[in-house]
Amino acid sequence: MVMRTNNLINPVERPQITNDLSENVILTSVDDLYNWARLSSLWPLLFGTACCFIELAAMIGSRFDFDRFGLVPRASTRQADLLITAGTITMKMAPALVRLYEQMPEPKYVIAMGACTITGGMFSVDSPTAVRGVDKLIPVDVYLPGCPPRPEAVMDAIIKLRKKIANESIQERGQLEQTHRYRSISHKMRPVPEILTGKYLQTGAHSTPPAELAAAMGMPIPPALLTAPAQKQEVERG
Repeated sequence: MVMRTNNLINPVERPQITNDLSENVILTSVDDLYNWARLSSLWPLLFGTACCFIELAAMIGSRFDFDRFGLVPRASTRQADLLITAGTITMKMAPALVRLYEQMPEPKYVIAMGACTITGGMFSVDSPTAVRGVDKLIPVDVYLPGCPPRPEAVMDAIIKLRKKIANESIQERGQLEQTHRYRSISHKMRPVPEILTGKYLQTGAHSTPPAELAAAMGMPIPPALLTAPAQKQEVERG
């Protein structure tokens, strides 16, 4: 019985060098080669602010192992080109976040991870410190909703970001730069006097209770409170 090995995809014997041009020369463009190198070696910044970072840390572990995508977590902004905002961004954290983004070299990308990062999430109603959207501070490339997103969702966001990088062009990079930054727009805001100055604590209503409340509680009413209604009536009569 004679076995035909010509149609085998992976033959056992050692491959031979051929003279065919199609098997020895690779034709590509500079954009494809450059983008392939960048999308295969995204280095995310080791950055997290809230509970979404737990899911991101799970993806770094051996179960999901996002090193197979070429992602190597870096603790230095000078060596990172991907920023995953994992968690709620507060007003106090906003200047530090913008500083980290500015320190990253170009080209750089941002994935907004979690509902709290995208819109403020459950803190968007009653929190005075949560930022209602991280895109008000830095440009975002991929939005990843969820509370919190699963590690599989983070993988899907990275795959979508890789597809976006694969379609970029070196010549068109200047046209795709973000120019509508929130912090770079010149505003026309005017300073206003402070409202919460603490002077309301020095009023008489806070130092002593009203006469009606003191009488209801059986407390002794100071003479100043007894004469206050009479003085008020005289002022109203003019």
